Amino acid sequence: MSDAHKSDLYLVLVTLLAAIGWMLSKEAVLMMPPLMFMAARFLIAGAFLALLALPSLLRLSRDQILRSLGVGFVFGIAMTCWIMGLYHTDSMGEGAFLTSLGVVIVPIIARTVFGEQQPLSTWLAIPIAVAGLALLSLENGFRPDPGQLYFVLAATIFALYFTLNTRAANQRIVVDKQGKTVEKKKVPALPLTAIALLTVGTVTLAESAISERWTHTLTNPEPMLYVWVLASALIATAGRFLLQTYAQSLSVNSHGVVILVLEPVWVAVFAVAWFGETMTLLQIAGCALIFAALLVNRWNALSRAIKALMKAKNPPQRG
Repeated sequence: MSDAHKSDLYLVLVTLLAAIGWMLSKEAVLMMPPLMFMAARFLIAGAFLALLALPSLLRLSRDQILRSLGVGFVFGIAMTCWIMGLYHTDSMGEGAFLTSLGVVIVPIIARTVFGEQQPLSTWLAIPIAVAGLALLSLENGFRPDPGQLYFVLAATIFALYFTLNTRAANQRIVVDKQGKTVEKKKVPALPLTAIALLTVGTVTLAESAISERWTHTLTNPEPMLYVWVLASALIATAGRFLLQTYAQSLSVNSHGVVILVLEPVWVAVFAVAWFGETMTLLQIAGCALIFAALLVNRWNALSRAIKALMKAKNPPQRG
């Protein structure tokens, strides 16, 4: 099996781990304050990756550290909105599709904030996604519930995080305030992820300390709570990001951007199997439109993947 095929298989596993993370997180927030859970989850995961990344962390410049902290801060705000959406929602499947809108919003952020040109498929995907949102809101007579609002806000901030993370992880040439050309060195993936996760943990810890009560959780923790927190931290956070980084290192031509849109589908399936959730036809239609928007938005990568698959199955005949 080629490295490219291994990469794609690993990325499918990444989407499964991400979906499992939704289940583990939902179980945990039923037993402890949501922001307290996020702080524990990300501090444990960040510390684990920081130990692995220690040599490269020590080699980072001040600028690289500051950019990594900025990525982590935005990520922390996005995760705050996400966990509050999960805490308030009655439908994880719906929430996963709403959160996946970040994939569609990323090109908008890149265009409006950083001036990056975007393909036509991006602008075609936006009205489809909006139609999906409208169908989900119709369930409440155009009065979205708090969970939906948190998930949409999380998707928007995730889009900014994705953009900043990509810029931090790649070498760039920029012009400073004095008009001088400056080379921005990329931050290696492992230390960047470690700093970002530790920053998320710190942000949510501060939020939790201000707004939540810890007494009951610290004095009377349920035994299964340790399982949910540790599994979320080590499997669905540290393990997921490590595997994703490794998968992306195997092939520069990996079609991961397409594969990763499987996450909301897995979440919906697991939510039905694990929690017995159901969706109305209107909700299913809204999620289907959002998923269609994801595919349209990634059409260029999707078409390349299809062509590569067809070429592999039908190699050119030699005369």
